[in-house]
Amino acid sequence: MKKLLYILLLFCSTTLLSQVSFVTKVSKNKLGMNERLRVDFVVNQDGDNFTPPNFKGFRAQGPNQSVSRSWVNGKSSFNKTFTYYLTPQKVGKYTISQASIEHKGNTYKTSPVVVEITPAVSNPKGGENPEYVADNSLHLVARVSNQNPYLNEGISLEYILYWDADVSISTPQDLDLPKFTDFWSQNIVIKELQAQEATYKGRPSGKVVLKKYVLYPQKTGKLELQPLTINVPVRIPTNRRDFFGQRLMQTVNKSVSAGSLSINVKALPENAPDGFTGAVGQFNFNVSQTKKSLNANESLQVSVKVSGKGNLKLFELPKLKAPSSIEVYDPESKPSIRTTASGMKGSLTDIYTLVPQFKGTFPLPQVKFAYFDPKAKTYKRLTSRNLTIDVLQGPVQDLNSTPTIADQSVVQKPIEQTNRSFSFIKTKTTLSAIEKNVFFGTKAYWILLLMPLLGIPLVMLFIKRKETLASDVVGSKARKANKLVKKYLSSAKKNLGDSNAFYESLERALHNYLKAKLSIDTNEMNKERIQEMLTKRSIEEVTIQEYIGVLETCEMARYSPNTMQTMKEDFEKASKVITQMDKQW
Repeated sequence: MKKLLYILLLFCSTTLLSQVSFVTKVSKNKLGMNERLRVDFVVNQDGDNFTPPNFKGFRAQGPNQSVSRSWVNGKSSFNKTFTYYLTPQKVGKYTISQASIEHKGNTYKTSPVVVEITPAVSNPKGGENPEYVADNSLHLVARVSNQNPYLNEGISLEYILYWDADVSISTPQDLDLPKFTDFWSQNIVIKELQAQEATYKGRPSGKVVLKKYVLYPQKTGKLELQPLTINVPVRIPTNRRDFFGQRLMQTVNKSVSAGSLSINVKALPENAPDGFTGAVGQFNFNVSQTKKSLNANESLQVSVKVSGKGNLKLFELPKLKAPSSIEVYDPESKPSIRTTASGMKGSLTDIYTLVPQFKGTFPLPQVKFAYFDPKAKTYKRLTSRNLTIDVLQGPVQDLNSTPTIADQSVVQKPIEQTNRSFSFIKTKTTLSAIEKNVFFGTKAYWILLLMPLLGIPLVMLFIKRKETLASDVVGSKARKANKLVKKYLSSAKKNLGDSNAFYESLERALHNYLKAKLSIDTNEMNKERIQEMLTKRSIEEVTIQEYIGVLETCEMARYSPNTMQTMKEDFEKASKVITQMDKQW
């Protein structure tokens, strides 16, 4: 009797265990329009031909399929789960209808579930979908110091990445760098990214400043700043835990863009004073001389200097004029400019060499400098103080109209002819050789005789010198780098003064250099590919960024005016980065 009872109980338990359970589980039954709903369809058997409902009133993402097996006290369990993430489309009550699945020829269906959608809530929660969490946890923001600048007024631009406090990120990678058409731009290098605690739209966040630029608009009207796009590895906490009870993290790579940004550039007032050459900012102006008195034909220097904050690289200094009795040489330009996140600061100086020719006191005409002050919204004009030059000793300048030596007439005298104007022509001569061509014992004879003996030590010195140069690896690389610089940048140097031709030649030189070193085609010359290949060859990151920075300067400089000094500085940067890169090869 007992055996029969045991068999009956075993049969019942086996029947119960073999029953198919297919249910719908939702993360919540009530949610806001700005939240997401997770729906799990769970079956305890390995079914096939799963058919989801139509999800009316929602936009669905999925399914994500997972299978789990477990053994507890000798009993096994099995679950197959089909997960969807739903985004509501309208406020109201909606029914998630039946899903179906087949198992051993039978079809099983879930029960309908009713979900209520309310207006947006203040603290939305989006479920557990890592893609959704990453989307809503990252915010790339572009901030400018002034969205309504004047023409040639400097503005700063920052790209700041915010992320929610409950996620963590790794170092972002650039996907698409912004192009500043119609702007003179300067990238402010950030040596090390520094994360800080912050608040974004009322929520605790982390933030880091990724990029900094200084922009000077070269065109009026509404100008668009193209967006920065980056890829960010985001580590999202999951509901799973490890052996020690700590939450496991899942990494998701997300692309995020700052979006486009409009800058409204105002034109400068029309009442520009004489001598205005485009200077915009706040400046000081000074003209000074190294000597007040000297003698004729001695030299002195006169400096014309503008200092302050503004577009120092985008205008020219006023010219110094002097009396005709003073010889003036072309000025030597000495810029001292540094570009920070707040704009250009420093000074521009033209140094003139003057040489007076006559004795006397000579006043120098005043030099006038005009600029536009965007803070005061008006033009300002500065005038130099009166300068004089006292020439103590030298010839006195004749103020009358007496002609100079070059203007005086030349008196010509007729040629006197006599009977002995020409000597008598001789018909007989007695000529003899002045030098006899005797080769033996001459200097040429001894030189040719001793040349082989003298050549032996010279050849030995040459071989030793060659071996020394070959063993000097650093010096050899430096010499090779200098040759490459001359080879690839010669065309760019010839075009100094012609902005378009210069930057086109400079960019082509940089590309040709890498094509020769890396043996790659032109269609592979994008910034990401260049950075990847140079990193593999152990080129320092700073050198790589400097190289890419020069390339970006070439791309942008074609669309903005550039002075000779700017082109010389960019040429020096290109020469320096090629030299550094070749030494590290």
